[in-house]
Amino acid sequence: MLTSAPRPALAAGALPVLFVPIWATGFISARAVIPHADPLGFTAVRFTGVALLLALIAVASRVRWPGTRAGWRDPMVAGFLMQGIYLSGVFWAVSRGLPAGIAALVGSLQPLLTALLAGPLLGERVGGRRALGILLGFAGAGLVLAPKLGAADPSGIPPVALAVSLVAVLALTLGTLWQKRTGGGGDLLANATLQFVGGMACAIPLALAFGHATIDPVAPLWLGLAWAILVNSVAGILLLLALIRRGAVAGVAALFFLVPPVAAVLGYLLFGEVLTPVQGAGMAVAAVGVAVASRA
Repeated sequence: MLTSAPRPALAAGALPVLFVPIWATGFISARAVIPHADPLGFTAVRFTGVALLLALIAVASRVRWPGTRAGWRDPMVAGFLMQGIYLSGVFWAVSRGLPAGIAALVGSLQPLLTALLAGPLLGERVGGRRALGILLGFAGAGLVLAPKLGAADPSGIPPVALAVSLVAVLALTLGTLWQKRTGGGGDLLANATLQFVGGMACAIPLALAFGHATIDPVAPLWLGLAWAILVNSVAGILLLLALIRRGAVAGVAALFFLVPPVAAVLGYLLFGEVLTPVQGAGMAVAAVGVAVASRA
């Protein structure tokens, strides 16, 4: 007699398969949008659109909103860090000349930071096997990025942009840990909506203080904005929150090692970027690292 027991496990296993390519397309949408709009203004508009869209869906779905002040505050703090500071910082750094390879390599530090901080902040033990998987993932991501880094002129890396990128990744790490510590209960859709309200609270003041009104209303801009709102943000954040809630935070963070390889494949398919044998080997190493870290 067949049972439905495997279905939840199958659905849970599909979450990472969906999350990684969706998150990786953020690099593609950024590449399409940055030449046509101010990055800080773009992120502010993006967060506003996502917050409104999620709020409408939440109201139509009659979700249960938090009943305490902390229930409203905690997801906003996570969104301030994970959305507002992280995405605004990355978009700004890339627009100020930080090479995409350097930005992706800095982003690959996030799982290592998460593993290092998960113990003292969450009391989550990172065992030897999971640590090995994280190190393998970092090595694989480095192999994928090695050809791009070798072609870059290190003296041409803007130090301020690099520093902002590092601060952005630290904010993403802290936001992930905060979400894991405080976001165990409550409705997932309500949580996501409040996260983007927190992102708005960060992005709008940044855009008003440091942005400019430059905008080139061409098709790539509108397509990039639509993709960023509907796919990267709405679908991506719901998947990320579901993964954080289901699994250990260090194991979830290890999935970010698969983002550079998938982004490299998308770059090859969409922009004709060359994939070298070294990058192929890096993809395999990163995949092994994620498997080890996730199963530990």
